Amino acid sequence: MNNNNKNKLVPRLRFPEFKNSGAWQLKKLWEIGDFFNGGTPDTKNEDYWNGDILWFTPSEIKKKYLKESNRKITELGLKNSSAKLLPKGSILITTRATIGDVGIALEECTTNQGFQSLVVKQNNSNEFWYYYIFNSKSELDKRASGSTFKEITKSKIISIPVLAPSLPEQQKIASCLSSIDEVITGEQQKLELLKQHKKGLLQNLFPQEGETVPKIRFKEFENSGEWEVKKLGEICEINPSISKLPKEFIYIDLESVKDGQLFQTKKISIDNAPSRAQRLLRKNDIIFQMVRPYQRNNLLFNLDGFNYVASTGYAQLRTSQSPEFLYYQLHTDFFVFRVLEKCTGTNYPAINTEELTKIEVFVPSLPEQQKIASCLSSLDDLITAQTQKIEQLQRHKKGLLQGLFPNMNEQHG
Repeated sequence: MNNNNKNKLVPRLRFPEFKNSGAWQLKKLWEIGDFFNGGTPDTKNEDYWNGDILWFTPSEIKKKYLKESNRKITELGLKNSSAKLLPKGSILITTRATIGDVGIALEECTTNQGFQSLVVKQNNSNEFWYYYIFNSKSELDKRASGSTFKEITKSKIISIPVLAPSLPEQQKIASCLSSIDEVITGEQQKLELLKQHKKGLLQNLFPQEGETVPKIRFKEFENSGEWEVKKLGEICEINPSISKLPKEFIYIDLESVKDGQLFQTKKISIDNAPSRAQRLLRKNDIIFQMVRPYQRNNLLFNLDGFNYVASTGYAQLRTSQSPEFLYYQLHTDFFVFRVLEKCTGTNYPAINTEELTKIEVFVPSLPEQQKIASCLSSLDDLITAQTQKIEQLQRHKKGLLQGLFPNMNEQHG
């Protein structure tokens, strides 16, 4: 083997203590450990289910460590099926439909037949091979086949070529990646706490059923009396009419907005625009999701410059009150439940404009509206910053994964 090929058998990033450790060994995945199929006990036999043995399906493999399954089987179910009892530390790899999702079992467990599970041999780190396989998802997907749904067979998985360093180097890499995963998990928990705090404030800064003042009120407004109850149509111009659409605009459809943020926009000409493109937006307009409103994918439009046009799947609200205050009120459980009561349809519940105008909202003085909006907006800023921090960490992890493992495509290319 020439030096060029040897260079390709080492990662781009290597810890200093392993710089002179030579090339990683080229192996097949079957040399790393033993692979086991899964199985499903007869679902009609109650004696096989609701036992103590964890039993995973592919849809449950969404995080690194797996400690609780949705369903469990009994010893009898295990004996009377092709399911195998896997030891703690096994690497569960999904092989059907969604291919290459991977997790580490923290307890003894079993799986259904949508897996190949790897029990690594001695002198191998299961954490290292978890990250190796996690980083090789595209390789697994490439080897899968099938018309109705894709699947990768055991023979194809075990024959995948891999590059293996020594156990100490495996452990060092696994420790590095585990550390950044712990940081990401910690930051995600902080984000969840912020979101829960916001949810609690939304409940308490607005009046609830049968009330005309909120549970939490800023001190300067404690003696300001009751909030007015008005219909949405009384404080908003809903779907304001326009004479014509501009020749070019950015179109916002029902897939474009998520969690109050604008995504997936596309610039189109009026000649290519769908008939649903009718809501020409102005700064401080609110677009409210009319279809499946429980998703709460609404937007306070605050962009200047180019023309934006929203789908008729949204109601366009132009309010005489604080637009920020109204925007937040539209996300309260109280408002959303009132909307859902007026919806028709089961799979895609939707409210029509006439019914939407009749939904009641609470209206305090403008200064109190602005104070509430400012409080929630500041919290939204923290949530956005925290989300961006997590995205940055995930990009860093992706870069590490690419750098800490040799590129097998280059090796074979």
